[in-house]
Amino acid sequence: MCPGPVTGCEVTMETRVGGRFRIVMTGPGVEVVNAGEFRVLDRPSKLVFTWVSSRWNEQETLITIELQAREGGCELVLTHERFPAEHSSGQLAGGWGQMLEKLGVHLVSR
Repeated sequence: MCPGPVTGCEVTMETRVGGRFRIVMTGPGVEVVNAGEFRVLDRPSKLVFTWVSSRWNEQETLITIELQAREGGCELVLTHERFPAEHSSGQLAGGWGQMLEKLGVHLVSR
């Protein structure tokens, strides 16, 4: 959870349907607080949760992550809905892309 200038994060979560989470992303001159609630936990294939960010005046958005087995690996599809109109899907794709790239590097290094 460290896109762009973010170098660290503090996470608290209760991983159950209805459970809440809080992620504080920090870096030089940046602190972003994200929080939400788990709506669907269908292990190992689907995760749905709300996403409320201090960057977006606490407007609630919705994120769905779907995983599908593929030959030699796994495909991850991330859908982010209901985000504020002033934020383009390109901006979101950049941030999520950076985080998923780091996740991929981490998983390959294991």
